[in-house]
Amino acid sequence: MLLAGLLVTTAAAAQAGDAKPDMLGFSAASAVKQQELEQRFDAQLDPAELREWLKQMSSQPNQVGSPHDKANAEFMLGKFRAWGWDAHIETFDVLYPTPKQEALELLAPAPYQASLKEPPVDGDATSGLDGALPPYNVYGGDGDVTAELIYANYGMPDDYKELARRGIDVRGKIVITRYGGGWRGLKPKLAQQHGAVGCLIYSDPRDDGYFAGDPYPQGGWRPPEGVQRGSVADMQIYPGDPLTPGYGSTPGAKRLSLAEAQTLLKIPVLPISYADATPFLKALGGPLAPASWRGALPFTYHLGGGPAKAHLLVKSDWRQQPVYDVIATLKGSTEPDQWIVRGNHHDGWVFGAWDPLAGNVALMAEAKAIGSLYKQGWRPKRTLVYASWDGEEPGLLGSTEWAETHAKELQDKAVLYVNSDTNGRGFLDAGGSHSLQRLVNQVADGVIDPETRVSVRERLRAHMLIAGTAKDAKPEARDNAKLAEQGGDLPIGALGSGSDYSAFLEHLGIASLDFGFSGEDDNGGIYHSRYDSFDHYVRFGDPDFAYGVALAKVAGHVVLRTADAEALPLRFGDFSDTLNRYVDELHKLVEDTRKDIERQHRLLDQHAYTLASDPARPVGPPEREPDMPAIELAPLEHSAKLLAQSAQAYQAAYDARAAHGFAWPAERARQVNRMIGRMEQALTDPAGLPGRAWFKHLIYAPGMLTGYGVKTVPGVREAIEARRWDEANRYAAITAKTLDGYRNQLDQLTALLNKQP
Repeated sequence: MLLAGLLVTTAAAAQAGDAKPDMLGFSAASAVKQQELEQRFDAQLDPAELREWLKQMSSQPNQVGSPHDKANAEFMLGKFRAWGWDAHIETFDVLYPTPKQEALELLAPAPYQASLKEPPVDGDATSGLDGALPPYNVYGGDGDVTAELIYANYGMPDDYKELARRGIDVRGKIVITRYGGGWRGLKPKLAQQHGAVGCLIYSDPRDDGYFAGDPYPQGGWRPPEGVQRGSVADMQIYPGDPLTPGYGSTPGAKRLSLAEAQTLLKIPVLPISYADATPFLKALGGPLAPASWRGALPFTYHLGGGPAKAHLLVKSDWRQQPVYDVIATLKGSTEPDQWIVRGNHHDGWVFGAWDPLAGNVALMAEAKAIGSLYKQGWRPKRTLVYASWDGEEPGLLGSTEWAETHAKELQDKAVLYVNSDTNGRGFLDAGGSHSLQRLVNQVADGVIDPETRVSVRERLRAHMLIAGTAKDAKPEARDNAKLAEQGGDLPIGALGSGSDYSAFLEHLGIASLDFGFSGEDDNGGIYHSRYDSFDHYVRFGDPDFAYGVALAKVAGHVVLRTADAEALPLRFGDFSDTLNRYVDELHKLVEDTRKDIERQHRLLDQHAYTLASDPARPVGPPEREPDMPAIELAPLEHSAKLLAQSAQAYQAAYDARAAHGFAWPAERARQVNRMIGRMEQALTDPAGLPGRAWFKHLIYAPGMLTGYGVKTVPGVREAIEARRWDEANRYAAITAKTLDGYRNQLDQLTALLNKQP
């Protein structure tokens, strides 16, 4: 059935091939020229070049502060200049602690010294090279602790509740958790909050090792000694240099002391392999771990409380290191003060072939192709800024410091930020500002999937339909399947954090997109390890670099269309429709929360009755959660309803202008595009979110307890989830007021579009 559907789609596309393209932001005549330009762009993309660049850039350890990290920046600088771009390297000095001393040993019931190393593997030419830092978690605390060991599953809030129900206290203990279930930085943060003195994070083979597939080098999955490095900074408060929150780490900038930096942890943290974790987990006694907590290691999982006792030592060199952002610019011919910024980072934890260089070489291919068009005489109307960021892995350092340093200019000029990071093969991943949803769909419909030969949009539609009808499908997947089944535009995801779009979207309010391909590659098992290498990528990632070219086409077409559009290609009705869904979700969250509290009350009442009826037991009122007060979502719902009306009026005015080929005075066009480019900023609040003022966007933010995962309408949603009722009502009103401001700006834009002549 799926194949038949794809064939029908392909046939329909072929029949429509001679029709003039319907291209958001362009008149019919301009759309034809734009399509021709994109075809010329595509012809310049050479997968052999992507392969060559990836091999060179991943040939040595590439972490922040390494010689090869700087060499890669200088290599790209030379390329950008040769391709005709005005390019330079912008350097920031940031706090970047590196390990001086690490040790982990099991003291009881039997001694074991953890190796804390990743040995070379057969067939991987770089896996034995020197120059890499040992496995570590950057921004964890220094410490030398000895304590009993407790297994806490994924180390998420519900896991600590389960331990408490079983009478297990982690105070004064070392907690061992497995990767997964939530962002790694939350694991030691929650361990610290619960009184633990240290935290170990290991990779269980159930999640990304032999349970998922053959380990490397036989297959692509994590080998026994593979270790996932990573940042554990509290980036939900703010990303970037921990010592310069909200402003660039430029020479002379005021820097906080280590004690003042809110995003640094206090307890030592260490990532370990499942080979090293095995003796520690086997040594645990105490209660049997719940069934859902048991991984795939060949022994019985226990929670601890004895007899396992461990010694953990972490000491770091807390100095500053330079990060090198490569910035390349092509000045716009008629609208030089409107910028389209395109970024990917170039630093890795070790070699970084998949993460991030597979995305970075796609960006380079775009830059070379655009440079070729430029040399042939084409000039973008708007300015293009291509950036290869440094320091993303430790905490979005390079992009955040650059965005904070240039914040005023970016808010005045930047109309779009386009991001990528890793890239594999399979299905298009697209997320971002929902006013860009139509643009993404139109671009994706014009890029052919290398494997199926249908558009990447239609392949994604089929994937959404299948994923949403699975028995274990999550609600979001089911909702996406319903939208995909309707045959129109596919929904794009909302962005949380974890890559370089954060400073642009969530701090500065610049409309943003994030792209990549995934789903059919086996890269997840070597994530952040020494084995993320060129040899692994060409076997288990994108062997012929066809999806690297596909990524360059998707991102490149978005950049080119936004650069040359007569009206910037945003459609605000898509944001309005998405917002309505978010408001519906909030209503459901309120209702589900109320039912949950009422259910707890019934259980407590039954428990109290049982105690009262048993004379042998002391009778006392059980502690109960207060009743849930009224949550006033009406202001938010009213604002969303008014916005829907304004979005319809805008679309009618836009359609009328488009029908007449955007025949308007140059100054009017400039006014309209300036307002369109600043619409996303109207969704921000200068005061930011509760407890984390750096995050100013009131619709998209990473969750405080989800890490990378997004929380939409976060001021309201997270307050409800945390039972902070007054805050929920306050942020419902604040968000409604912000939406009213957004609507007023949209109404002004509509008036400009309707203005005659």
